[in-house]
Formats: sequence, C-alpha cells, structure tokens
Amino acid sequence: MNPSVIIVGAGMGGLATALRLSTLGYKVQIVEKFYQAGGRLNRIQKDGFTFDTGPSFFSMSYEFHEFARECNLQLPFSFRELDPLYSVNFRGSDQTYFLYKDIARLAEQFEQEEPDFEAKMERYLAKCGGLFHDTVDLVIKQNFNSLVHYLTTLARVNPRHLPVLFRKFHDQVNRYFDSERARQIISLVAFFLGRTPFDTSAVYTLLSYTEFRHDGYYNVEGGMYKIVEGLVDELARRGVSINYNTEISAVESRDGKVTALVDLHNHFWRADMFVVNADAAFFRGKVLERKAFSPRKLDIMQWTMGYLTIYLGIKRQLPNVHHHNYYLGDNFYDYARDIYKNPGTLQKPYYYVNVLSKHNPDCAPQGCESLFFVCPVPDLRYKADWSDRDAIVDSIIDDFSQRVGVDIKPEIVSRTVFTPQEWEKHFNLYRGSGLGLAHNLMQIGAFRPHNVDEKFKNLFYVGASTVPGAGLPMAVISSKLVTQRVVALRRKFAADKVR
Repeated sequence: MNPSVIIVGAGMGGLATALRLSTLGYKVQIVEKFYQAGGRLNRIQKDGFTFDTGPSFFSMSYEFHEFARECNLQLPFSFRELDPLYSVNFRGSDQTYFLYKDIARLAEQFEQEEPDFEAKMERYLAKCGGLFHDTVDLVIKQNFNSLVHYLTTLARVNPRHLPVLFRKFHDQVNRYFDSERARQIISLVAFFLGRTPFDTSAVYTLLSYTEFRHDGYYNVEGGMYKIVEGLVDELARRGVSINYNTEISAVESRDGKVTALVDLHNHFWRADMFVVNADAAFFRGKVLERKAFSPRKLDIMQWTMGYLTIYLGIKRQLPNVHHHNYYLGDNFYDYARDIYKNPGTLQKPYYYVNVLSKHNPDCAPQGCESLFFVCPVPDLRYKADWSDRDAIVDSIIDDFSQRVGVDIKPEIVSRTVFTPQEWEKHFNLYRGSGLGLAHNLMQIGAFRPHNVDEKFKNLFYVGASTVPGAGLPMAVISSKLVTQRVVALRRKFAADKVR
C-alpha cells in the first residue's frame, strides 16, 4: 500500500513537494489556511485588474526545468528572460539606469561617475561566480544530518572565500566600486533576501552572478500566478486534493510520531507522514508549543523585513514606466540602517514598482495599467500600529507621481493595500516578516530550523524558514531536500518491518 502524506500549506514549497511525492507513488493531500493556493506567490483579481501579490519575477530557471524532469511533466507555464533586468531611479535625478546583462552596455551609463566600470564589474562578477560555483551545490543543495556534518562540509569550500564570510554585502561591493550610485545599484539585490546590504553576508554577492551571468531573471507570461495555476492543475490530474480554509492548530502523536493534524474545526487529518509548508519556526512555536520557538525566543531571532504592498489599477497607461522599476531616495545609509526598527524612515521611502500589464495586457482593462508597489517597512515588533497606512501609501503615490511626471491619484480606480498585519493574518508570516527568517550566518545551513522535526520522526518542513532559505528557486530546492527526507524515512520503515 502506498504511504500517505499530508502537506500543510499550498505555497510554492508545498505544491512542489506534493508533485515530487505523487511522482514517487505517495498518496498526497494538501490542507491550506487561505482560500486559494500560492502562499506569498498569490494573486488579487479586482475591478477588472489582476495583480501578483508577491514575487514578480524569478531566477535560476534551470531549477524549474530540473524539477519538471524529475516530476515527469512539462512546465505548465511559459516565461521570458528579462533584459534589462530592471531600472533604477534616484530621487532628484532625471537619469534612469537600466541594468543590462551586457556589461559594456551597462557600463556606458556610468561613464562620468565610474569611468572604468566595465573592468571593475568583470572583476566583481568573477569573484561572485567563484563563490556561486564553490558553494551552491556543496552547501545549499544538500541536507545536513548534524552540525558536524555541516561544518565539515563548509571546510571543503575553497579557502580563498574565507575572508568574504566576515564581510557584509555592501563592504564587498565597496572593494570593487568607488561611486555611490554604482555601489547602491549593485547592492540592491541584497534587498531580494529581505534584508539590507549592510546586514547581509557578503557570501550572498553570489546573487550578482545569478543576475548578470548565470541565467538572469524571468517574467511569467500572464503573471506569476500562472505558476501556481499550472501546478495546481497538474496536481488535480494526479488526484491530489487541496482543502482550503483549513488551518492546523494542534497535532496528535504517539510513540515519537505524529498520528494526525487537528484543524480549527477539530477535524483530524491522518496520514503516515506530514510535511509542513507553513513557516517552520512559527509552526514549531504556535502549533507544537516548543519552548525554543516561543514568542520571546522568536522575537530575538533575525527576521526579514516587513513589506507594505500596494495594488493600484489606474485608468490610463504609463508608457515611460518600465516593467520592473526601483525608486531610491537620497538617504540610502540612514534608510537601510533604520528600516527594521524606525517607522519614521517611511517619510522618504524606497520602493519597487511592477507594471504587470506592461507585457500582460490581459491583466488590466484596455487603456489601463496594473501597478504593484513594494516598500520595505519595519515588522510588527517595531511598528504594530498601521492606522497611518493610508497616509504612508499616499506619500508613496505622490512620490511616484512626481518621479514619472504624471499625477496618478485621480486616475486610480482600484486600490488594495497589505501591511505586515495583512501578511501575518492571511499567511501566518511571523510578525508580518515578508520572507521568514533572515539569512545571517547563524541562521543558514545546519543553524536554520531543520527540515525534519526534532521530536517527531515523521514530521518534515519545506519553505522559506527552513533549508535552504527564501525565494522561489530555493522553494523548489527545498522541496527536493524534504522529499529526500521522506523517502529515507519510508525506506527505514520498510527495513524495520523486514527485521
């Protein structure tokens, strides 16, 4: 008889794990707190507009192709490469920088402030590439069974990278570039990890290599939610059911194994094994009531920043605004230093704008535009009161209008806002932290919450706050790592029966 698995959460990690396990013959069910699948990778359809709620592009497309091959399917969504990757504008400047993958073309934009930009960028990317190739397969794409296993693996990394461990992202970038604008633009990718260049390890400069040299970024045709729709449809064809509006509140256990999950309606969900795609740290604290993950302990962990997300439908088009755009202020250091704890930082916000309808006209009525704003903000530990959210949103809209030379306020026909309060409420993101636990050196690898439970041998975890970390390709890798765990336990059970 095929073993049964229940997956808690239909985010990218949960959906990918369900497909992997169904391919291997497991009987899989999913329970999901929200009314539709996707987790952070979700969608809003309102007033004739479509908005991606979270990720708006992805990297490492080869991980998706490998995932599809291993699950015996054709990728159920189409995507195209971005070039330029995105644009960057500084407050008070008319210049827009375009991050082309062609380094010579990119360098032309820095002729005045960084005349030898091309040579510097090539040296920088060579170092980033070395970090990537010497660490990703060895450290990121494998399970660790103990701290000793992890540390001995780290010892195999080329020692030339050791100094990078003790630097921050921005410090590493500063070693290669002199102009402040070049430094800020190259450092932007650190924000993709949910932290700032000043508190992100320089190890993650390897992301610059993934941006410019190793695959780049991709847009999904029709919007990012097409990934979710495609995976859900494939799961339905395989007989995998998703039970929505189902939040797990407790577990039933016996002899070191979970026997059932219990939802808020006191329904018992029974299976042989269980995989949790809810936040791995939050679930251990809230549902399993582990002292090591109590609110007091969770609050002293390092978390990614909160996000203020704004979804606007406007009754005009913005031909001079590109698909992916970053709008930076004139207070880079102060902003990055204060963003986690000082709500006053939002008086001069940094933000990102995605114009989903730019290449996906079906996502807005004819002649209209679908806009998605993301502004990093303090999480709910530092800003619990969001009664001023409309004033903050209006200030961002005013700043954007000034930058693009069009007052969009009277053009708005649809407006939705998620503060960290909504992100916590809808998706159980701890304190509204956008991407879960941060990726500092003491919260990665074997120091991150494990993908196998400390007490229950048939309980596993997948997703952002377990290994390897946050991001769509990391969720795909996480699904592979947890599947290996499940398969290993099944083999152990079978061997025990033979004995």
